[in-house]
Amino acid sequence: MPSPGFGSRLVRIALPASSRQLPSTGRRQHMMRILFAGTVGRSGLGGQAWAALQYLLGFRALGHEVFYVEDCGDCSWVYNWAKEEWTFDLAYPAAYVRDCLEPFGFRENWIYRTNGGSAGAPLEKFLAFCADADLLVMRAVPLWVWRQEYKRPRRRAFIDVDPGFTQISIANGDKGLAEGIARCERRFTLGQRIGAADCPIPAVGGPWLKTLPPVYLAEWPRAETQATCFTSIMRWQGFREASYNGILYGQRDREFTGFLDLPRLTSQKFRMAQMGIEPRLLESHGWEVAPGEVVSQTPASYRRFIRASRAEFSVPKNGYVKMRGGWFSDR
Repeated sequence: MPSPGFGSRLVRIALPASSRQLPSTGRRQHMMRILFAGTVGRSGLGGQAWAALQYLLGFRALGHEVFYVEDCGDCSWVYNWAKEEWTFDLAYPAAYVRDCLEPFGFRENWIYRTNGGSAGAPLEKFLAFCADADLLVMRAVPLWVWRQEYKRPRRRAFIDVDPGFTQISIANGDKGLAEGIARCERRFTLGQRIGAADCPIPAVGGPWLKTLPPVYLAEWPRAETQATCFTSIMRWQGFREASYNGILYGQRDREFTGFLDLPRLTSQKFRMAQMGIEPRLLESHGWEVAPGEVVSQTPASYRRFIRASRAEFSVPKNGYVKMRGGWFSDR
């Protein structure tokens, strides 16, 4: 698991010295119980599933016991990619979480819940895990509904994966986000340059500790391939643009236009799995195009596409470029 600094820092801050000896519970010395909150079911995409799996698999490989939680609060409102419609039904996102996690050995170590119900592990088992947990990690978004059981882990950490946009949301008055992050004793960010003199990201929500996205290499062996295409998987517009101090910070659509003609300038082939743009625009400029929702349908399909690539070619969000925040991707 690369990024040992992240893992070791979490381990160091997770337990006070007095609680590192655990002989009475039968657990191995130094082993932690880690509750990990993510967005696998709500996204329904293989890339987001891998973003969580890298942590889950990495923590487990380090000897820790891991439990995945996805708490939607009042209701579960997610997009059903198969039916191309929005749904409140718990069954669809819960089945997606199950199909993503259980093949990796996380059977009954996950729960998908709302105020009105849950799927996955029995609620009693989840509550018992919370009561004895050492660390709660929240990736990307905080737990919006702060239940009593989330207060029980000894430490909490938040991982900011959208540096600049997270801080601007707080600075612009997103009270829920600010309060959710403030509940965490440690806040990590993928923004390697937050705080630099030429980085305009507002200094709010911190202090921010720098980390990198982990990759669990045992599940990503080197691909022996004769692939000829440079590839990427991206959303044209994943989220709304953000404004701060009169400056507009955009998404990938604003940045990518400067590279539209790239395939015409070289003999190399470029293949893009994309969502949110008319394929004909890319194809007319020489790009090979694949439907991103199909390529990203499952963790397996997502991994197959990446491993069949000659190399990654990607363009960051316009906001990442303008803010000079040092965003770093796992790919």
